[in-house]
Amino acid sequence: MARKREKAPAVPYESAEGDVLELRGSMTLGTRQQYRDVLGGSPLSQEDAWQRGVEFLFERLAVSWAVAGLEPITRQKDLLARFRMASQSERRWIRDVLREHVAEYFPELPAP
Repeated sequence: MARKREKAPAVPYESAEGDVLELRGSMTLGTRQQYRDVLGGSPLSQEDAWQRGVEFLFERLAVSWAVAGLEPITRQKDLLARFRMASQSERRWIRDVLREHVAEYFPELPAP
């Protein structure tokens, strides 16, 4: 008999503007190692490695994103596209949310 995999609940974060970003509460060990590898990057381009780390976490953890009260974006491809065109203030908020989320759910990982 096949075992049913339980999913960790998605954790919602709301911005001051009312946007809601939901992030997964779990990440595989392999994904955690990939994140460490991305952050390692080249010592000559730590800023690039840091930016790639934020995008990597967003891509792996984002479940949905409701922007400006619109219907939530839930398809991974659409989430990543929206992230890439986010304003500076949206990116700052997302980075802060990812830092908070990583500290709470993955304390062994360095924050982005």
